[in-house]
Amino acid sequence: MAGHTDNEILIDAPLDFVWDVTNDVAGWPQLFSEYASVEILEQHGDTTTFRLTMHPDENGTVWSWVSEREADREARTVWARRVETGPFAYMNIRWEYEETARGTLMRWTQDFEMKPEAPVDDAQMTERINQNSKVQMELIRDRVEQRARARVGT
Repeated sequence: MAGHTDNEILIDAPLDFVWDVTNDVAGWPQLFSEYASVEILEQHGDTTTFRLTMHPDENGTVWSWVSEREADREARTVWARRVETGPFAYMNIRWEYEETARGTLMRWTQDFEMKPEAPVDDAQMTERINQNSKVQMELIRDRVEQRARARVGT
């Protein structure tokens, strides 16, 4: 069995603005509440390899991993995968953006499988990702909308 999540949110801002803000990987610590730092390891065209480090969890553990993402602005899609998989056998994420009459629809689809020795199974991780995606997407929406309003005001 493998895990799969599918979450989306409508952001009241133009697609190009949402794309630029959410694909500025170096700026993710100011966009997501869970990331303490991002280190860009390599950049080749639209492909970025980077290390994400989270804030300490409830047990004081700091999680960090390397991911690679390839952005296709024309297709309004980003593919990402964990290079250092940690407790995952694999983890692939697809970001999709759609321009609507009411703003930009941002969608995250994640496919993964937990390693047998991981502290949680696929179903438990699916639940965790779904809960956290909702929190992070709402935060991102609020921060992007605030930046978009500030940009229009200047």
